[in-house]
Amino acid sequence: MTVSIRGFRLGAPDRSPAMPPSNKPTRVDVWHNLLWSRYKGEVFSELHKINNRKEFLINFIQIAETDDERTSLTAVNEHHHRYPYTLLFTGSYNDISLFRRVARIIRTSWNSDAEMIILAGYAKIDYWLQLALLMLKQKQVLVWCDSTIHDNPQTWFRGVLKTIFFRSVEALFCYGTRSKEYVVHYGANPARAIQPCHAAALPPDYSSAGAFADRLALAPSPTRPRYLYVGRLAPEKGLNTLLNAFARVRRQQPHATLTLVGSGTAYDALVAQTLQLGLHDAVIFSGSKSGFDLVRDYLTSTCLILPSTSEPWGLVVNEALSYGCPAIVSQICGCVPDLIVEGQTGTSHITGDADDLAQKMIAAPSQFADTRITARHCLDLIGHYTPEAAARQILGGLRLVRSRS
Repeated sequence: MTVSIRGFRLGAPDRSPAMPPSNKPTRVDVWHNLLWSRYKGEVFSELHKINNRKEFLINFIQIAETDDERTSLTAVNEHHHRYPYTLLFTGSYNDISLFRRVARIIRTSWNSDAEMIILAGYAKIDYWLQLALLMLKQKQVLVWCDSTIHDNPQTWFRGVLKTIFFRSVEALFCYGTRSKEYVVHYGANPARAIQPCHAAALPPDYSSAGAFADRLALAPSPTRPRYLYVGRLAPEKGLNTLLNAFARVRRQQPHATLTLVGSGTAYDALVAQTLQLGLHDAVIFSGSKSGFDLVRDYLTSTCLILPSTSEPWGLVVNEALSYGCPAIVSQICGCVPDLIVEGQTGTSHITGDADDLAQKMIAAPSQFADTRITARHCLDLIGHYTPEAAARQILGGLRLVRSRS
């Protein structure tokens, strides 16, 4: 397949400290698995803009456009990718044979003159072979990691492999407190675990002040609460627990509604459960949404619910807080220690416990009844989680690794 190279305009001038004129820019390859990822597109765009080829010559490499889990959600939106990148494969990651994928990754890595490389991950054989090749070439290797100890069942054998991988790289970019704890648990040096923030891909005309004003105007009445879920309709999202909890909520809040935004393999089972629970007049399956339609859901909902049984982070929580909407989040979600300030930006619930989730949902309309104060808490906290902040933290990590060479 022909390699596709796409270029976009340069951004604003770099405001970071100037590099000493005697030093050459360090060449860096930044790998990522899916072009579909809007938030990474925004972060990479900011990284390209603020670096502006002064300290680092950054080459961005996307392996594939999307994967099977995300094709039903939204299409690839290239407007989020305002930086030059190389796309190795069009279509879904899952449709590329392992041999073709590995061959292209190895050939691209072998031909690269980069001094530092950030790998797309560690959980696939592709990345292990790429790591081995780069170590053979004596390159400085870093890796993205957003996993947490709660994602999947941990096993002894996989633990050994993770320890080997994490100790073999120069640094790990860990998204969130729990991700950093995860890599340290498996033997990574804490000093090499760099923690950039997660940042949502918000509309280009987004402003905190505008979101605050809109939230004050559109927030629902506490007597008619509107609960919202946004994401894939998949078993690991805990939506069966959410529906069972909502059935309990309706006994005390007869005017409450629940909107499920998204699509996925669990749709038919969830519709059947809704009918069985007698919730057909209160649960709305709205399908996938984006843009203003999704923004309006955040602005007009009492709170977002994220009841996942496996969730490395939960970027929908970033989105909700960006519009002054608090969130009720499963305790295992990676974002909990970073984004959930109990009673201010939301609350957490016991994973898989419908009774506990129902209690938190029933309490939410009164707990967050002061829209002005709640929206201010949400917006003040999430204001630190921007693509620009993430990009600057990544640049700081690159500087740190370069200083060790």
